[in-house]
Amino acid sequence: MRFQVIRHEHIFTPEKWFRQCHASTLALLADGSFAAAWFGGDHEKAANVGIWFSKCPRDGKWTDPVKVADREGIPCWNPVLYTDEDRLLLFYKVGEEIPTWQTMLKISLDGGETWSEEREAVPGDIGGRGPVKNKCIKLADGAVLAPASTELGGWNAFVDRSEDGCKTWTRSENVRIDRTENENAGIIQPTLWQDGEGVVHMLLRSNTGDIYKSRSEDGGRTWDDAEKTGLPNNNCGIDVVRMEDGRLVLVYNPVRGNWAARTPIAFSVSEDNGETWSEPQILDHQPCDRNDADHEFSYPAVLTEGRDIFITYTWKRRTVAFRQIRFL
Repeated sequence: MRFQVIRHEHIFTPEKWFRQCHASTLALLADGSFAAAWFGGDHEKAANVGIWFSKCPRDGKWTDPVKVADREGIPCWNPVLYTDEDRLLLFYKVGEEIPTWQTMLKISLDGGETWSEEREAVPGDIGGRGPVKNKCIKLADGAVLAPASTELGGWNAFVDRSEDGCKTWTRSENVRIDRTENENAGIIQPTLWQDGEGVVHMLLRSNTGDIYKSRSEDGGRTWDDAEKTGLPNNNCGIDVVRMEDGRLVLVYNPVRGNWAARTPIAFSVSEDNGETWSEPQILDHQPCDRNDADHEFSYPAVLTEGRDIFITYTWKRRTVAFRQIRFL
């Protein structure tokens, strides 16, 4: 595997606009520029945490961050950007506690310059509908899948499916997981791709030290039981993307454990639709044997275009790192 790092930079100056930040999301706009969002404030779960946004021309510089979503006295979490032709959708969570947060939605028709008023993505939602961390995908039949999960009464993953341009959503059943060895085993924050045969796949974060997988042959309506992949997981976010040539790129922390160290961050490539994966290629690393913000490189988002992949991730909770990598 041969590749070249085209860009490696921070989107904004650490601690200039807020003390901490986390959970970035990335989108490609119609004019070819990048858009990114994340949550920022005093610290995760602080009452002043809002959703921040920046964008960048393909060969230019990132704009200064601007706050695009906020709720007085209540933290915001986990933004997810999704482009649908001329619309840029921003999903995000609002709530004092994760198990009872709600998913909100804003829409921009001018590439993030201005935004609509917020509304509930799914009216009456408590616990989280729509995308929980990772990007939505559009299937070959035109439906949009949102990778979702809830944490009320245990960790459970599912998918929301929309057939009307993200106006309304139909929820799948929870993805089943074998809990005979560990009654508290949980899976959350799916990341999705559709293969050349039309089958939809997901990889999942877990609290068991492993990345799990599942598949759907009916467009995300139903899912096979989740199985371990053999890939390690440190109980932290992951993201995967399918390139035009069919290769998969997974960005993750190649560390096994529950709440284990969030370093290094790396990517692996699969040339057989996720059956096997290459050795991890390190993006950032600072040795540490525990989950510590000063040594954290985590919560990636990854997109692709042609031979390139584009990645953002949390950099020590102080800024968001951006990388453009070209496969040769």
